[in-house]
Amino acid sequence: MPPLSQLDRGQLFGAFYGDRPPKIIGLHGWGRSHKDFNLAFSGMAALAVDLPGFGASPPPSDAWGSAEYAAFLAETLSSMGERFAVVGHSFGGRIAVRLAQLHPDLVSSLVLTGTPLLRLGDAPRSPVGYRFVKKLARLGLVSEERLDRARRRYGSADYRSSNGVMRDVLVRVVNEEYGTVLEQIRCHVTLVWGSEDTVVPIEIASRARAILSSAALMVLEGADHYSVLERHEFREAIEEAEERIESPRTQR
Repeated sequence: MPPLSQLDRGQLFGAFYGDRPPKIIGLHGWGRSHKDFNLAFSGMAALAVDLPGFGASPPPSDAWGSAEYAAFLAETLSSMGERFAVVGHSFGGRIAVRLAQLHPDLVSSLVLTGTPLLRLGDAPRSPVGYRFVKKLARLGLVSEERLDRARRRYGSADYRSSNGVMRDVLVRVVNEEYGTVLEQIRCHVTLVWGSEDTVVPIEIASRARAILSSAALMVLEGADHYSVLERHEFREAIEEAEERIESPRTQR
């Protein structure tokens, strides 16, 4: 495994793969790290980062959404003077689409997998028990500590394992929706999805493909939300994305 390198004055860490300047950027999922790309990026000209708040990278100072994460990464990538194929898994895919939307000069193509780009229906309501405690808190009848215990009890596994500002980040990003963002993306997008992904069902990828101006959908039979990262087809999609990279952009 490649060693971690310090980027952006210690505010970001990442691992460089191969022996050439990176042409591929990897953005991992929630609660994960750059290590998720060790197999897919082996021997490639790639950089997989630990997103702020994960791995070795310190958390942001306040509750960032995907746009703030994208702006932060854009500062680092701009200094490299290149356009990149950006690979995003799950939470990392949220940031990848924002990067392509807000900083198209940095992104030549996207490879996305397991990313909750769209909602299948109305946002699910909180459990009845949590809504009851939350109402009591608004009336001043229960303490903030009691409310926090209810959040931990009824929240998702990701919510329960998150603390401080990262819990606020999670709440913010899970309420984002990217239909309008997808409409504005002009680079090619390859959607690589596991047929057995129950975290982000393949229907979301199919609907996203219909919105994107240039997109392909690759379904990996038998792969789930995480095992897709270890499939040779996933690596092949990344290699094809690297081939789409245009000549280096002009330095600003």
